[in-house]
Amino acid sequence: MLAVTILGNNSAIPAFNRHPTAQVVQTAEQSFLIDCGEGTQMQMMEYKIRSSKINHIFISHLHGDHYFGLIGLLTSMGLSGRKNEIHLYAPEILKTIIELQLEVASAHLPYQLIFHPLKNEEIILDDKKIIIKCFSVKHRIECWGFLFTEKKYARKIEIEQIKKYNVPSTYFDKLHIGEDFITEDNRVIKNELLTSAVSPPKTYAYCADTLYDEELIDKIKNVDLLYHESTYLHALQVKANSRFHSTSIEAATIAKKAGVKKLLLGHFSSMYESLEAFKTEACTVFENTELALEGSCYTV
Repeated sequence: MLAVTILGNNSAIPAFNRHPTAQVVQTAEQSFLIDCGEGTQMQMMEYKIRSSKINHIFISHLHGDHYFGLIGLLTSMGLSGRKNEIHLYAPEILKTIIELQLEVASAHLPYQLIFHPLKNEEIILDDKKIIIKCFSVKHRIECWGFLFTEKKYARKIEIEQIKKYNVPSTYFDKLHIGEDFITEDNRVIKNELLTSAVSPPKTYAYCADTLYDEELIDKIKNVDLLYHESTYLHALQVKANSRFHSTSIEAATIAKKAGVKKLLLGHFSSMYESLEAFKTEACTVFENTELALEGSCYTV
């Protein structure tokens, strides 16, 4: 299970009770913070997101609306008595920025902050339940997207059948990947008698700030849920392109060409008070589109 909770959906300036970019991706075991704009920790408290469950933070790029809330969150975690380490994935220069902020404040984090510089398109986290990969997007400065993929066994163990055929637990790993069970007297018990198929792994892609870029298509192909920035309505396509941002129509076009199942639009310009036109425009190209609304949780 993957779920995405939106904490901030606006672009550079907070407006109309919307906040700069931040969101939390949740599994059954842990939470991952993507970007940390101004006000993120207040939004976390508002929507009951526990910082103690966040051990990994991902910063797409170093425009302020994506990381100005980070130092406040990190120091608040320390003041709250956190001892568990935090893994931070971000452009390399952010490490120097954080060290300087702590130095001039004569502050110290009581937990270990482990920095992982983003340099190449590659897997940056591979644990028992999830794989996370970073990929580059085209913005005015170095900028990264993130792809979350669940880890799942190919087959699910059926406990009653396991008992029936006296299969030892030491054989479970082989059953998970589809192998048959061989008894001590060399009888073959077919795998389909002992296991059942599972649903495919769920996937979520976060595209951060980017202009319209068809190179993204192969990087996010067929994902279950795609978050793509949509700073402007399509009437301002020229302005969007000049600022390395996308429009609603462009985001929907990427979603359609990539064959994704569902699209979330976010990173809205503060010039717009109402957001409904973004969805209306996008749906003319890609019907299964929703707005990334603050406080909403989208299950993948």
